Amino acid sequence: MSSHLQTTCSPEKLNKSLFLVGEIGGNEFFYGLSQGKTMDESRRMVPEIVQTIIHGVKRVIDFGATQIIVPGNFPIGCHPIFLTKFMTNISNAYDEFHCLKDLNNFAIFFNRNLQQAIDELKKDYPNITLIYGDYYNAFLWLLQNAGSVGFDNSSLQKACCGIGGEYNYDVHRRCGAPRVPVCVDPSTHISWDGVHLTQNAYRWIARWLIDDMLPKLNCQV
Repeated sequence: MSSHLQTTCSPEKLNKSLFLVGEIGGNEFFYGLSQGKTMDESRRMVPEIVQTIIHGVKRVIDFGATQIIVPGNFPIGCHPIFLTKFMTNISNAYDEFHCLKDLNNFAIFFNRNLQQAIDELKKDYPNITLIYGDYYNAFLWLLQNAGSVGFDNSSLQKACCGIGGEYNYDVHRRCGAPRVPVCVDPSTHISWDGVHLTQNAYRWIARWLIDDMLPKLNCQV
């Protein structure tokens, strides 16, 4: 990154550019949890990961960036990969959207820590526009309004590209493996492969985020 910014991008370009630093943390947390780490152990990882993100933001600022978006995490308890891995028969483990409460609460904990760190960083850089990207609430908005914007309400937490189980996701037969099918119309699904979202889902989330963040950016028409 440093060599690219120093050799390719002029200070004028950097000053007029919008930087997106993240989303970071989702893979680390899933790997830890899938390897048997408890929720408390995973929570103890949060400060270090948040500080790593903040360090990256500072580096970008040092190169000349003046407008930076730092996204938080999605409600991971709503994703097929997590719903499959941590499936339980305990009904009150799920919320009204059939997302796993503990995992979503963990995402909220991480996001709050990140927001606090961003607020502290703003004090050190009062002339820099630092914005928290609220992926969490953008995704929840989509989940709440999916039917009205063209998604199939019966497949909101099923992978389009996948096979097996309640969520059409099997860690041993992932999207791209032989004989793993793809749904007829990906635009009606939120989840593409159990981990990533479909293009249509990202499009609606982007709309929500743009509406939320545009007033906070120093954009000149």
